[in-house]
Amino acid sequence: MTGTRVHTAPWVLTGTRAIRHGAVAVTGSRIAEVGSVDELRSAGEVVEWSGTLIPGLVNAYTHLQYTHMAALGQSSYDSFEAWSTAFEAEYSRRGDWRASAELGLEAAIRSGTTAIGDVVTHAEALNVLSAGRMHGIAYWEVMAWHDTDWSERGRQETLAVLAQATGPVGLSPHAPYSLDTGVLDDLGRLARELGLRSHVHVAESSAEHDYIADGAGPLAEQWRAWGHGEFALLRGGGAAVRPVIYADTLGVLGAHTHIAHGIYVDADDRARLRDTGTVVALCPRSNEVLGLDAAPVADYLREGNPIAVGTDSLSSSPSVDVLADVAALHRIARDQGYTAPDLHARLFTAATAGGAAAMGLGDEFGTLTAGKLADITVLGIEESTAADTLAAIVEAGEGSAVATIIDGETRFVRTAVSAQR
Repeated sequence: MTGTRVHTAPWVLTGTRAIRHGAVAVTGSRIAEVGSVDELRSAGEVVEWSGTLIPGLVNAYTHLQYTHMAALGQSSYDSFEAWSTAFEAEYSRRGDWRASAELGLEAAIRSGTTAIGDVVTHAEALNVLSAGRMHGIAYWEVMAWHDTDWSERGRQETLAVLAQATGPVGLSPHAPYSLDTGVLDDLGRLARELGLRSHVHVAESSAEHDYIADGAGPLAEQWRAWGHGEFALLRGGGAAVRPVIYADTLGVLGAHTHIAHGIYVDADDRARLRDTGTVVALCPRSNEVLGLDAAPVADYLREGNPIAVGTDSLSSSPSVDVLADVAALHRIARDQGYTAPDLHARLFTAATAGGAAAMGLGDEFGTLTAGKLADITVLGIEESTAADTLAAIVEAGEGSAVATIIDGETRFVRTAVSAQR
């Protein structure tokens, strides 16, 4: 295999099996073969790493462009509405969104991330993923549109932005409460018409239920104060259903969609998410910063909902390190009484193949499999058994990544760590 590089480590966790003294042979941007060191040593130039090789981490939901607003994510808030007020004040003072997103991308790569679901609100930041040679999807976020304005100019403006994309692009109707009913309905149709993936925030705040069901509560009053009292839900006293059901009735949910947060959901909501094939990107550290409850992680796991892991943005989270959120999810699941022995494996999958599935890209990355993209995260973790190594990875938290390989190219190596060739 001319031009092949063989990455080896004491452990390789492919996502489907564990290989002691394993190896991943990479030719160009693709994985050529996976096996033991003995099997693959002669396939090409050998690069020896300490620790463990795993599939590249997937951050299924963040906003890279808010990296300049990181001071907000280092604080804590009494409610979602309190954070929103602080966010709007800081947002109005900021600019240069592309540079901010580029800084966020660098931080993500340093944390072992090889693919991102990046929700973008300024066109200047739309192509940061593609320019930075990062896999994933840039989701163009649409919010605060009234039905009339949307039909007159909003739809065409959105199409014009989408046409500027130089890489994979999707649509992100911000949330069921932040768009007029007709706009949300049309965005669901538009995503299907264009064959685009979709992302939406759902059930993040407890006040979201009161807004959607009754057109009342602190979130509803906040949006009235911001000049959106003519939204159909606020004008008509709500839709008399929960946010998940409301989103589904408007065609927002489905196998082409993943949602962020999914905190305030009951059993019927979770069943609706499963039935529609909607993946939930869980963001526990962001939820904690905003003073929210923990998502029902144990219920999602017990009931079989497909899950992924997102960090949210640095405006609401301490970092964009996916493994920090994985460790938080582990603690939450145990606190909620999840005792099944598959917890480590389920959360490992959520942070890799689960994120790939959320973006409809499971055929391209998410496991270390021949033919897939050569996206590899090197972790400075090694235990004597595969089970102990997996447990240590899931529970270790932030700062575990020592190298990041994207498309076969080593994009980050931690200082004082070197690969032996």
